[in-house]
Amino acid sequence: MTAAPLMTLTWTDHITGRQGFLVVDRLVRGVSSGGLRMRPGCTLDEVAGLARGMTMKEALHYNPEGRYIPLGGAKGGIDCDPQDPDAYGLLVRYLRAMRPYIESFWTTGEDLGLTQDLVDRAAEEAGLISSIQAVYPLLDDEATARRRLADAFAVEVDGIGLDELVGGCGVAESVLAALDRAGARYAGTRVAVQGLGTMGGATARFLARAGLTVVAVADIKGTIANPEGLDVEALLAARDTYGTVDRSALRPADRELPADAWLSADAEVLVPAAVSYAIDTTNQRLITARWIVEAANMPVLAEAEELLAARGVTVLPDVVVNSGTNAWWWWTLFGDIGPDADEAFAHTRRSMRALIDRTLARAETDGTTPRAAAHAIVTERLPVIAERYGWYR
Repeated sequence: MTAAPLMTLTWTDHITGRQGFLVVDRLVRGVSSGGLRMRPGCTLDEVAGLARGMTMKEALHYNPEGRYIPLGGAKGGIDCDPQDPDAYGLLVRYLRAMRPYIESFWTTGEDLGLTQDLVDRAAEEAGLISSIQAVYPLLDDEATARRRLADAFAVEVDGIGLDELVGGCGVAESVLAALDRAGARYAGTRVAVQGLGTMGGATARFLARAGLTVVAVADIKGTIANPEGLDVEALLAARDTYGTVDRSALRPADRELPADAWLSADAEVLVPAAVSYAIDTTNQRLITARWIVEAANMPVLAEAEELLAARGVTVLPDVVVNSGTNAWWWWTLFGDIGPDADEAFAHTRRSMRALIDRTLARAETDGTTPRAAAHAIVTERLPVIAERYGWYR
Protein backbone atom coordinates (compact mmCIF):
# COMPACT_ATOMS: atom_id res chain seq x y z
CA MET A 1 0.00 0.00 0.00
CA THR A 2 2.87 2.40 -0.73
CA ALA A 3 2.51 2.93 -4.49
CA ALA A 4 1.64 6.38 -5.79
CA PRO A 5 -2.01 6.89 -6.77
CA LEU A 6 -3.09 6.27 -10.32
CA MET A 7 -4.29 9.85 -10.77
CA THR A 8 -4.36 13.13 -8.86
CA LEU A 9 -6.23 16.19 -10.06
CA THR A 10 -6.55 19.74 -8.75
CA TRP A 11 -9.37 21.90 -10.07
CA THR A 12 -9.79 25.65 -9.57
CA ASP A 13 -13.27 27.16 -9.78
CA HIS A 14 -13.29 30.01 -12.31
CA ILE A 15 -15.89 31.97 -10.30
CA THR A 16 -14.78 31.72 -6.66
CA GLY A 17 -11.15 30.66 -7.05
CA ARG A 18 -11.77 27.79 -4.62
CA GLN A 19 -10.11 24.46 -5.27
CA GLY A 20 -11.41 20.94 -5.60
CA PHE A 21 -9.51 17.67 -5.81
CA LEU A 22 -9.87 14.15 -7.16
CA VAL A 23 -7.52 11.29 -6.36
CA VAL A 24 -7.95 7.84 -7.89
CA ASP A 25 -5.78 5.48 -5.91
CA ARG A 26 -6.42 2.48 -8.16
CA LEU A 27 -9.04 0.85 -10.36
CA VAL A 28 -10.47 -2.65 -10.09
CA ARG A 29 -12.43 -3.85 -13.11
CA GLY A 30 -11.85 -0.34 -14.44
CA VAL A 31 -13.84 1.39 -11.67
CA SER A 32 -13.13 3.11 -8.34
CA SER A 33 -15.30 4.03 -5.36
CA GLY A 34 -15.09 6.90 -2.91
CA GLY A 35 -17.21 9.76 -1.63
CA LEU A 36 -16.96 13.51 -2.08
CA ARG A 37 -16.36 15.71 0.94
CA MET A 38 -16.69 19.46 1.34
CA ARG A 39 -14.97 21.27 4.16
CA PRO A 40 -12.95 24.45 4.60
CA GLY A 41 -9.24 23.66 4.43
CA CYS A 42 -9.59 20.43 2.48
CA THR A 43 -6.28 19.58 0.79
CA LEU A 44 -4.96 17.30 -1.94
CA ASP A 45 -2.91 15.34 0.61
CA GLU A 46 -6.02 14.77 2.69
CA VAL A 47 -7.96 13.50 -0.32
CA ALA A 48 -5.06 11.23 -1.32
CA GLY A 49 -5.05 9.65 2.14
CA LEU A 50 -8.79 9.12 1.96
CA ALA A 51 -8.49 7.55 -1.50
CA ARG A 52 -5.89 5.10 -0.22
CA GLY A 53 -8.21 4.30 2.65
CA MET A 54 -11.01 3.54 0.19
CA THR A 55 -8.81 1.00 -1.58
CA MET A 56 -8.34 -0.71 1.78
CA LYS A 57 -12.04 -0.62 2.67
CA GLU A 58 -12.98 -2.19 -0.64
CA ALA A 59 -10.36 -4.95 -0.32
CA LEU A 60 -11.27 -5.72 3.29
CA HIS A 61 -14.84 -6.53 2.26
CA TYR A 62 -13.81 -8.89 -0.53
CA ASN A 63 -15.90 -12.05 -0.40
CA PRO A 64 -15.29 -14.41 -3.34
CA GLU A 65 -18.73 -15.93 -2.79
CA GLY A 66 -20.55 -12.59 -2.91
CA ARG A 67 -22.03 -10.78 -5.88
CA TYR A 68 -20.31 -7.54 -4.83
CA ILE A 69 -16.75 -7.58 -6.11
CA PRO A 70 -14.59 -4.79 -4.64
CA LEU A 71 -13.80 -1.72 -6.70
CA GLY A 72 -10.70 0.44 -6.56
CA GLY A 73 -10.35 3.38 -4.17
CA ALA A 74 -10.82 7.08 -4.93
CA LYS A 75 -11.93 10.27 -3.21
CA GLY A 76 -13.02 13.79 -4.05
CA GLY A 77 -12.75 16.94 -1.99
CA ILE A 78 -13.77 20.60 -2.19
CA ASP A 79 -12.18 23.34 -0.09
CA CYS A 80 -15.31 25.18 1.03
CA ASP A 81 -17.57 25.53 4.05
CA PRO A 82 -20.74 23.60 3.14
CA GLN A 83 -22.79 26.33 4.81
CA ASP A 84 -21.28 29.01 2.56
CA PRO A 85 -23.91 30.59 0.25
CA ASP A 86 -21.69 29.75 -2.73
CA ALA A 87 -21.31 26.08 -1.74
CA TYR A 88 -24.06 24.56 -3.88
CA GLY A 89 -23.08 26.38 -7.05
CA LEU A 90 -19.48 25.37 -6.43
CA LEU A 91 -20.56 21.75 -6.00
CA VAL A 92 -22.42 21.78 -9.32
CA ARG A 93 -19.46 23.28 -11.17
CA TYR A 94 -17.09 20.76 -9.57
CA LEU A 95 -19.27 17.84 -10.63
CA ARG A 96 -19.60 19.28 -14.12
CA ALA A 97 -15.81 19.47 -14.37
CA MET A 98 -15.49 15.90 -13.02
CA ARG A 99 -18.20 14.58 -15.33
CA PRO A 100 -15.84 12.64 -17.66
CA TYR A 101 -14.36 10.79 -14.69
CA ILE A 102 -17.71 10.08 -13.01
CA GLU A 103 -19.09 8.78 -16.29
CA SER A 104 -16.06 6.57 -16.84
CA PHE A 105 -14.47 5.27 -13.63
CA TRP A 106 -15.24 7.21 -10.42
CA THR A 107 -18.35 6.32 -8.41
CA THR A 108 -19.01 8.83 -5.65
CA GLY A 109 -21.55 9.95 -3.07
CA GLU A 110 -21.98 11.78 0.20
CA ASP A 111 -19.17 12.35 2.65
CA LEU A 112 -18.29 14.98 5.26
CA GLY A 113 -20.26 18.18 4.64
CA LEU A 114 -22.54 16.76 1.94
CA THR A 115 -25.70 14.66 1.97
CA GLN A 116 -26.61 12.17 -0.72
CA ASP A 117 -29.73 14.16 -1.60
CA LEU A 118 -27.56 17.20 -2.25
CA VAL A 119 -25.03 15.24 -4.30
CA ASP A 120 -27.83 13.70 -6.36
CA ARG A 121 -29.47 17.07 -7.03
CA ALA A 122 -26.17 18.68 -8.02
CA ALA A 123 -25.20 15.70 -10.19
CA GLU A 124 -28.44 15.99 -12.13
CA GLU A 125 -27.87 19.70 -12.63
CA ALA A 126 -24.34 18.93 -13.82
CA GLY A 127 -25.74 16.64 -16.52
CA LEU A 128 -24.93 13.29 -14.93
CA ILE A 129 -27.19 10.25 -14.97
CA SER A 130 -26.03 9.33 -11.48
CA SER A 131 -23.03 9.84 -9.22
CA ILE A 132 -22.37 6.07 -9.44
CA GLN A 133 -23.08 5.54 -13.14
CA ALA A 134 -19.56 4.24 -13.85
CA VAL A 135 -20.44 0.98 -12.09
CA TYR A 136 -23.56 0.31 -14.14
CA PRO A 137 -21.75 -1.64 -16.90
CA LEU A 138 -20.65 -4.14 -14.23
CA LEU A 139 -24.23 -5.00 -13.24
CA ASP A 140 -26.02 -8.09 -14.53
CA ASP A 141 -29.37 -6.30 -14.63
CA GLU A 142 -28.93 -2.54 -14.41
CA ALA A 143 -32.62 -1.63 -14.20
CA THR A 144 -33.33 -4.09 -11.39
CA ALA A 145 -30.20 -3.13 -9.48
CA ARG A 146 -30.90 0.60 -9.69
CA ARG A 147 -34.49 0.07 -8.57
CA ARG A 148 -33.30 -2.05 -5.64
CA LEU A 149 -30.89 0.67 -4.48
CA ALA A 150 -33.53 3.39 -4.90
CA ASP A 151 -35.98 1.32 -2.86
CA ALA A 152 -33.34 0.90 -0.13
CA PHE A 153 -32.79 4.65 0.04
CA ALA A 154 -36.55 5.09 0.46
CA VAL A 155 -36.63 2.83 3.55
CA GLU A 156 -37.02 4.65 6.88
CA VAL A 157 -36.60 3.36 10.42
CA ASP A 158 -38.18 5.50 13.13
CA GLY A 159 -38.40 8.32 10.60
CA ILE A 160 -34.71 8.15 9.65
CA GLY A 161 -33.42 6.93 6.30
CA LEU A 162 -31.79 3.52 6.23
CA ASP A 163 -28.81 5.04 4.42
CA GLU A 164 -28.24 7.33 7.42
CA LEU A 165 -28.33 4.46 9.90
CA VAL A 166 -26.40 1.60 8.35
CA GLY A 167 -22.95 3.17 8.80
CA GLY A 168 -23.59 3.81 12.49
CA CYS A 169 -24.80 0.25 12.85
CA GLY A 170 -21.41 -0.89 11.54
CA VAL A 171 -19.49 1.38 13.90
CA ALA A 172 -21.55 0.26 16.88
CA GLU A 173 -21.02 -3.40 15.99
CA SER A 174 -17.28 -2.72 15.84
CA VAL A 175 -17.45 -1.41 19.41
CA LEU A 176 -19.50 -4.38 20.59
CA ALA A 177 -17.15 -6.87 18.91
CA ALA A 178 -14.16 -5.28 20.65
CA LEU A 179 -15.93 -5.40 24.01
CA ASP A 180 -16.86 -9.04 23.49
CA ARG A 181 -13.26 -10.02 22.70
CA ALA A 182 -12.14 -8.25 25.87
CA GLY A 183 -14.87 -9.85 27.99
CA ALA A 184 -16.30 -6.43 28.87
CA ARG A 185 -19.99 -6.04 29.69
CA TYR A 186 -22.10 -3.62 27.70
CA ALA A 187 -23.91 -2.35 30.78
CA GLY A 188 -21.59 0.05 32.57
CA THR A 189 -19.42 0.73 29.53
CA ARG A 190 -19.34 4.48 28.93
CA VAL A 191 -18.97 6.15 25.55
CA ALA A 192 -18.11 9.66 24.34
CA VAL A 193 -18.92 10.61 20.75
CA GLN A 194 -17.48 13.53 18.79
CA GLY A 195 -19.96 14.56 16.12
CA LEU A 196 -23.70 13.96 16.15
CA GLY A 197 -24.28 14.01 12.40
CA THR A 198 -25.25 11.01 10.31
CA MET A 199 -22.48 8.65 11.44
CA GLY A 200 -22.06 9.84 15.02
CA GLY A 201 -25.78 10.11 15.68
CA ALA A 202 -26.54 6.63 14.39
CA THR A 203 -23.60 5.17 16.32
CA ALA A 204 -24.80 6.77 19.56
CA ARG A 205 -28.32 5.44 18.97
CA PHE A 206 -27.20 1.84 18.34
CA LEU A 207 -24.79 1.83 21.28
CA ALA A 208 -27.37 3.25 23.68
CA ARG A 209 -29.90 0.65 22.53
CA ALA A 210 -27.30 -2.07 23.12
CA GLY A 211 -27.06 -1.00 26.75
CA LEU A 212 -23.96 1.20 26.76
CA THR A 213 -24.06 4.60 28.46
CA VAL A 214 -23.35 7.63 26.30
CA VAL A 215 -21.86 10.15 28.74
CA ALA A 216 -20.68 12.85 26.31
CA VAL A 217 -21.35 14.09 22.79
CA ALA A 218 -19.65 16.97 21.01
CA ASP A 219 -20.86 19.19 18.20
CA ILE A 220 -19.68 22.50 16.77
CA LYS A 221 -21.01 24.40 19.82
CA GLY A 222 -19.13 22.30 22.37
CA THR A 223 -19.51 19.15 24.47
CA ILE A 224 -22.68 18.03 26.24
CA ALA A 225 -21.97 15.69 29.15
CA ASN A 226 -23.75 13.80 31.88
CA PRO A 227 -21.87 11.13 33.88
CA GLU A 228 -25.16 9.32 34.52
CA GLY A 229 -25.90 9.13 30.81
CA LEU A 230 -27.40 11.41 28.18
CA ASP A 231 -30.85 11.01 26.65
CA VAL A 232 -29.55 10.11 23.21
CA GLU A 233 -32.94 10.01 21.51
CA ALA A 234 -33.83 13.49 22.81
CA LEU A 235 -30.52 14.91 21.60
CA LEU A 236 -30.93 13.34 18.17
CA ALA A 237 -34.43 14.77 17.89
CA ALA A 238 -33.03 18.23 18.73
CA ARG A 239 -30.37 18.25 15.97
CA ASP A 240 -30.37 20.49 12.95
CA THR A 241 -29.29 19.26 9.50
CA TYR A 242 -25.62 19.84 10.43
CA GLY A 243 -25.78 17.73 13.60
CA THR A 244 -25.86 20.69 16.01
CA VAL A 245 -28.03 20.15 19.09
CA ASP A 246 -30.52 22.76 20.26
CA ARG A 247 -29.38 23.38 23.84
CA SER A 248 -32.93 24.08 24.99
CA ALA A 249 -33.48 20.31 24.82
CA LEU A 250 -30.92 19.62 27.56
CA ARG A 251 -32.01 18.30 30.94
CA PRO A 252 -31.00 20.07 34.19
CA ALA A 253 -28.26 17.53 34.91
CA ASP A 254 -26.72 17.82 31.42
CA ARG A 255 -23.63 20.01 31.39
CA GLU A 256 -22.24 22.20 28.63
CA LEU A 257 -18.45 21.92 28.41
CA PRO A 258 -15.72 23.14 26.02
CA ALA A 259 -15.44 21.61 22.56
CA ASP A 260 -12.51 19.29 23.41
CA ALA A 261 -13.96 18.01 26.69
CA TRP A 262 -15.15 14.81 25.01
CA LEU A 263 -11.51 13.74 24.79
CA SER A 264 -11.09 13.62 28.56
CA ALA A 265 -14.53 12.19 29.30
CA ASP A 266 -14.59 9.46 31.93
CA ALA A 267 -15.39 6.79 29.37
CA GLU A 268 -14.02 3.49 28.17
CA VAL A 269 -14.78 4.17 24.50
CA LEU A 270 -14.21 7.30 22.42
CA VAL A 271 -15.85 7.56 19.00
CA PRO A 272 -14.46 10.42 16.87
CA ALA A 273 -17.17 10.72 14.23
CA ALA A 274 -16.68 14.23 12.87
CA VAL A 275 -13.52 15.56 11.25
CA SER A 276 -10.11 14.30 10.22
CA TYR A 277 -7.04 15.03 12.36
CA ALA A 278 -9.09 15.46 15.57
CA ILE A 279 -6.56 13.70 17.84
CA ASP A 280 -2.97 14.88 17.71
CA THR A 281 0.20 14.41 19.74
CA THR A 282 -0.82 17.12 22.20
CA ASN A 283 -4.47 16.41 22.97
CA GLN A 284 -4.00 12.62 23.03
CA ARG A 285 -2.65 13.16 26.54
CA LEU A 286 -6.17 14.01 27.69
CA ILE A 287 -7.49 10.58 26.73
CA THR A 288 -8.08 7.97 29.42
CA ALA A 289 -10.33 5.68 27.37
CA ARG A 290 -9.34 2.10 26.58
CA TRP A 291 -10.61 2.13 23.00
CA ILE A 292 -10.81 4.76 20.26
CA VAL A 293 -13.15 3.69 17.48
CA GLU A 294 -12.65 5.75 14.32
CA ALA A 295 -16.07 6.49 12.84
CA ALA A 296 -14.65 9.51 10.99
CA ASN A 297 -11.97 9.25 8.32
CA MET A 298 -8.40 9.75 9.58
CA PRO A 299 -9.34 11.31 12.95
CA VAL A 300 -6.17 10.15 14.76
CA LEU A 301 -2.80 11.32 13.50
CA ALA A 302 -0.25 8.53 13.05
CA GLU A 303 2.15 10.02 15.59
CA ALA A 304 -0.65 10.30 18.14
CA GLU A 305 -1.66 6.69 17.54
CA GLU A 306 1.87 5.56 18.33
CA LEU A 307 1.76 7.42 21.65
CA LEU A 308 -1.68 6.04 22.46
CA ALA A 309 -0.61 2.48 21.67
CA ALA A 310 2.41 2.87 23.93
CA ARG A 311 0.13 3.52 26.88
CA GLY A 312 -2.32 0.76 26.10
CA VAL A 313 -5.04 2.56 24.15
CA THR A 314 -6.37 0.51 21.23
CA VAL A 315 -7.35 2.41 18.08
CA LEU A 316 -9.80 0.57 15.84
CA PRO A 317 -8.98 2.07 12.41
CA ASP A 318 -11.38 3.92 10.14
CA VAL A 319 -10.69 1.66 7.15
CA VAL A 320 -12.36 -1.14 9.09
CA VAL A 321 -14.81 0.62 11.40
CA ASN A 322 -16.60 3.00 9.02
CA SER A 323 -16.49 0.77 5.95
CA GLY A 324 -20.06 -0.45 6.39
CA THR A 325 -21.73 2.45 4.58
CA ASN A 326 -19.73 1.98 1.40
CA ALA A 327 -20.19 -1.78 1.51
CA TRP A 328 -23.96 -1.46 2.07
CA TRP A 329 -24.30 0.54 -1.16
CA TRP A 330 -22.63 -2.24 -3.14
CA TRP A 331 -24.21 -5.16 -1.28
CA THR A 332 -27.57 -3.65 -2.21
CA LEU A 333 -26.76 -2.62 -5.76
CA PHE A 334 -25.17 -5.95 -6.70
CA GLY A 335 -27.91 -7.94 -4.97
CA ASP A 336 -26.26 -9.54 -1.94
CA ILE A 337 -29.07 -8.02 0.14
CA GLY A 338 -32.46 -6.54 -0.61
CA PRO A 339 -33.96 -3.12 0.23
CA ASP A 340 -34.95 -4.15 3.75
CA ALA A 341 -33.76 -2.62 7.03
CA ASP A 342 -33.62 -5.83 9.04
CA GLU A 343 -31.67 -7.58 6.30
CA ALA A 344 -29.30 -4.64 5.94
CA PHE A 345 -28.60 -4.39 9.67
CA ALA A 346 -28.13 -8.16 10.04
CA HIS A 347 -25.73 -8.36 7.08
CA THR A 348 -23.82 -5.30 8.31
CA ARG A 349 -23.49 -6.69 11.81
CA ARG A 350 -22.25 -10.08 10.60
CA SER A 351 -19.77 -8.56 8.18
CA MET A 352 -18.42 -5.92 10.55
CA ARG A 353 -18.09 -8.32 13.46
CA ALA A 354 -16.19 -10.80 11.30
CA LEU A 355 -13.94 -8.01 10.04
CA ILE A 356 -13.19 -6.66 13.52
CA ASP A 357 -12.54 -10.15 14.87
CA ARG A 358 -10.19 -10.91 11.97
CA THR A 359 -8.35 -7.62 12.42
CA LEU A 360 -7.92 -7.91 16.17
CA ALA A 361 -6.89 -11.56 15.93
CA ARG A 362 -4.25 -10.65 13.34
CA ALA A 363 -3.00 -7.80 15.54
CA GLU A 364 -2.63 -10.19 18.47
CA THR A 365 -0.85 -12.80 16.35
CA ASP A 366 1.53 -10.26 14.78
CA GLY A 367 2.02 -8.28 17.99
CA THR A 368 1.04 -5.07 16.22
CA THR A 369 -1.74 -2.49 16.08
CA PRO A 370 -5.15 -3.10 14.49
CA ARG A 371 -4.27 -0.60 11.76
CA ALA A 372 -1.10 -2.47 10.87
CA ALA A 373 -3.08 -5.71 10.94
CA ALA A 374 -5.66 -4.26 8.53
CA HIS A 375 -2.83 -3.19 6.20
CA ALA A 376 -1.40 -6.70 6.33
CA ILE A 377 -4.77 -8.24 5.43
CA VAL A 378 -5.18 -5.84 2.50
CA THR A 379 -1.63 -6.52 1.30
CA GLU A 380 -2.47 -10.22 1.12
CA ARG A 381 -5.82 -9.69 -0.60
CA LEU A 382 -4.86 -7.21 -3.32
CA PRO A 383 -2.83 -9.70 -5.39
CA VAL A 384 -5.77 -12.13 -5.27
CA ILE A 385 -8.17 -9.42 -6.43
CA ALA A 386 -5.70 -8.30 -9.09
CA GLU A 387 -5.28 -11.81 -10.45
CA ARG A 388 -9.00 -12.49 -10.62
CA TYR A 389 -10.38 -9.13 -11.72
CA GLY A 390 -7.49 -6.90 -12.77
CA TRP A 391 -6.52 -3.59 -11.25
CA TYR A 392 -4.53 -0.55 -12.26
CA ARG A 393 -2.56 1.84 -10.10
